[in-house]
Amino acid sequence: MNNNSNIQEVPRGNRQGFMTYWNSDMLSGFLVFLIALPLCLGISVVSGFPPIAGIFTAIIGAFTTTFISNSELTIKGPAAGLIVIAIGCIEDFGGNGMTNGWTDADLTAYRAALAVGAASAVIQILFGLFRGGILGEFFPISAVHGMLAAIGVIIIIKQFPVALGVSAGGEPLEMLREFPHYILEANPAIAAIGVTSLLIMFLWPIAGKKMGFLKKIPSPMIVLLVTVPMGMGFDLLHEHSYTLQGHQYQLGEQYLVKMPDRVFGMFNDITTPEFGVLSQVKAWKWVIMFFIIGSLESVLSAKAIDVLDPWKRKTDMNRDVTAVGIGNLLAAMVGGLPMISEIVRSKANIDNGARTRFADLWHGVFLLACVALIPMVLHRIPLAALAAMLVYTGYRLAHPTEFVQVYRIGKEQLAIFTTTLLVVLATDLLIGVAAGIVLKLIIHLANGVPIRSLFKPYIEVKEIDDQTSLILARESAVFSNWIPFKRQIEEIGLVQRRNLIIDVSETKLVDHSVMEKLHEIERDFTNEGLTFEVHGLDSLQPLANNAYAARKRGLAMMRRLTVVAESDLEEWLESQFVALGATGFTSVTCRGVGRRGIAEGTAISETRVRIEVIMTGETCESVLEFLRKDVLPRHPVTACVETVDVIRRDQFDPANNSQIVEHSTSM
Repeated sequence: MNNNSNIQEVPRGNRQGFMTYWNSDMLSGFLVFLIALPLCLGISVVSGFPPIAGIFTAIIGAFTTTFISNSELTIKGPAAGLIVIAIGCIEDFGGNGMTNGWTDADLTAYRAALAVGAASAVIQILFGLFRGGILGEFFPISAVHGMLAAIGVIIIIKQFPVALGVSAGGEPLEMLREFPHYILEANPAIAAIGVTSLLIMFLWPIAGKKMGFLKKIPSPMIVLLVTVPMGMGFDLLHEHSYTLQGHQYQLGEQYLVKMPDRVFGMFNDITTPEFGVLSQVKAWKWVIMFFIIGSLESVLSAKAIDVLDPWKRKTDMNRDVTAVGIGNLLAAMVGGLPMISEIVRSKANIDNGARTRFADLWHGVFLLACVALIPMVLHRIPLAALAAMLVYTGYRLAHPTEFVQVYRIGKEQLAIFTTTLLVVLATDLLIGVAAGIVLKLIIHLANGVPIRSLFKPYIEVKEIDDQTSLILARESAVFSNWIPFKRQIEEIGLVQRRNLIIDVSETKLVDHSVMEKLHEIERDFTNEGLTFEVHGLDSLQPLANNAYAARKRGLAMMRRLTVVAESDLEEWLESQFVALGATGFTSVTCRGVGRRGIAEGTAISETRVRIEVIMTGETCESVLEFLRKDVLPRHPVTACVETVDVIRRDQFDPANNSQIVEHSTSM
């Protein structure tokens, strides 16, 4: 009875859900709108599209995907992750991202990019209809994070000069070398707006932690409330110049967002694609990039939001990819940017109390009303303020903690992450991601994975009883053979409604991506009322001290500590060793004489106790510190440490002690 009542209480995006939760969804939609408005404008400008293009995308996404996708809490719209592809496409077709104003070349490149976006959208639709949403499962997680970090770095590099009022362009690494020049050439008035915006973006979350009520006010909206008056104070609506310390600087509308100059003027900015460019080979490079990166980001974002969903509702990824494809096709036909399921706005949607997918619809309604009725107000937004918001967005994508977290999962993951990042900066997204994938395959081969199992899982299915099945994995369980492996898991477990045991004891390697995905599937089974267990991990050695670290067959390095002490210290030392994390010990009585006895000439053998402990490096350091501080100053004790190889690391890991105690208690 309880389970049924809980199911009935789960909010659903249907007619009843719309009527029941309209107040919560509308409030969340309004708050998300406050975040989305400046970000849509900023992302569009830096992508080389007209500012209103981002608004078109968010509105179309809200009004279409809400009724097609079953993703309840994701917000669809333009995202920072596609900026690099969009501006790259614009530049490849002869535009310069409106660096020198809106020219015929920019318009031609813009229409070419719309055709590319439409072609990519058609592929997305077909991909979703033919159940290709599982594509996101193939790419190694570290390579994806490396790609996103690289995008963040590129956004920072590209938007830094805009925030200072400097016109600049070129490859990311070339622009990075010019940063001192940009600072020297900065327009002080525009730089004041940019720096103020950046300070607000970084300091507002800190203020929100100290004063909780501030969290409800999005930092981008504070930026607009501060910088729009600053722009008016500098009279950016009118062309003029000013002199500061002997230098003359220009101000004018080129530093403001270009928007329609009258009510409902947005409809005059509708632009159609130039499909003739699809006859060019280079167009299809960008079609593939928009399709792969856009679909991948959208799927990953939807999966992340499913995890955060308070009601643990699960998105049909094929249906969601189809919905995003339809939204992208419609957006491209009227001049919009490509869209994805956007993670930042979706997280804000959850935090603001949204219940159903109609929160996304409401955010689109508010965007439509704003751009249709008050475009003249939006025209007063300084471009430097939008640039500062995007610099902050880029910083979050490439946050230093990303590097630390990847390193903690494993040094090899950091190598993949860093390689992807650097190659993307030096070349482009596809080559960078490919480099990360190739490096990961090389690492797998070096770790003993047979070539034949790189792309094909070797699995055997057995029935344990009427309700439980066992899948025995052999050779390897890695990102490149995960898709067919996952299909088998879902077919047996979620489709046939059976409990499942995955045994990986006979694999040579279970990589980080699969470790993380196994944890995700465990949550899916739990939500469906089924059990999912992974056996055999204790026979593999983790490559780092992290739950998601890759596991490899082989011997694990441990420390063996040997202590010789007086017999009456035996019980005390043993209890202290266990308290510090030792999982066991061996004690034997022995006889001998130490250095002091030989030096004094007595050389009489005395009874001693010899205690031997095998432990992890961390535990050994704790024990040695105890011996140095509490034992050696008061007692004649000898101790030595050796490095030894053991078959099973888990037998000496103190983290497993509590699990053993719990198991014994339950028995």
